This record gives sequence, C-alpha cells and structure tokens, in this order.
Amino acid sequence: MPSPSNGANRPFWIHQLVEYLIGAVFVSTAFGSSTPVVPSVIGAIVMINSAIAIGPGGAFRLVHRRVHRWLDVAIMILIAVATLQPVIAIDGNARLLMGLLGIVFAFVWWNSDFSTKDERKQRRTKAARPDAEQVGRAAGRSAAGTYMAAKRLKKAVVDDRRDVD
Repeated sequence: MPSPSNGANRPFWIHQLVEYLIGAVFVSTAFGSSTPVVPSVIGAIVMINSAIAIGPGGAFRLVHRRVHRWLDVAIMILIAVATLQPVIAIDGNARLLMGLLGIVFAFVWWNSDFSTKDERKQRRTKAARPDAEQVGRAAGRSAAGTYMAAKRLKKAVVDDRRDVD
C-alpha cells in the first residue's frame, strides 16, 4: 500500500489522466488487433473507472477515492488474468502491450496520492515544521537550562571543596 506521507506521491488528477490514457491505449490496441474484444473491454473498464471517481478528472464523480483505489487493484488483477489466460485468443502483440500497460498501471497506482484536499491539509499541518520563533524559543530554553545546570554543578563542586577543607 502506498505511504500517505511519501512526498513523491503524485496528485490524483495525474492518476486520473494517466488512467484515461491507458484506457485509450487499450482501445487503440484493439483497433490494430485481429482479436479486439479483450483489449477494448479492458480499455473501456479502465476509462469508466477513472470517470466515476470523485476527483478533478472525474466525469460522473460517483465513487470515493478510497473505493477507487481498490477498484484499481481489481482492474490490475483483471488485466493480469486477461493477459495470461489461454482461453480467449489474443494477438501476441496485443497480449504483450496489455501486460506492459498493466505494469504501467500498477506503477502509477503505487505512486499516487489518493487523499482528498482536506486530508492533505490535515497531514501537512500535523507534519508542519516549527517556525523560526518556536525554534528560537527552544534554543533559548536549552541554552538557559544548560547554563543553570553548569551553575548548579559549579556550586556543588565548590561546596564539596569547602566540606573537605
């Protein structure tokens, strides 16, 4: 599962755009294939999945991003099964392209941020760095604590010497 704190995660709109492109490539693969059914159906499923997600690229906005994330996993499994299945005849080039598109789809899924705008805002405020004033106060407290500890240590050493004399 992708990490929500990873700064390399891509915004959801890029995820949706790439899904549309992957679906279009599946459909265009069907045009050049003598067995167009499987690539065209998978392309349509990928594009419909992207269109129903609630996000900037969603056409119908019916499914939340968390649900969309798991629908993507189901579609990746469908792509793998369709690519490797021996029952329905698929051209060799179409089969190879379907497998490669499945890998691209999995890579895009892994590097996508499925959180909403509000969730990202909460995550940023939770992980926010302290401002300069807070750092300065902490440094001042640390320096004062160190000074006071040294002063107490010096007094303890001087008192011990007096007790010995």
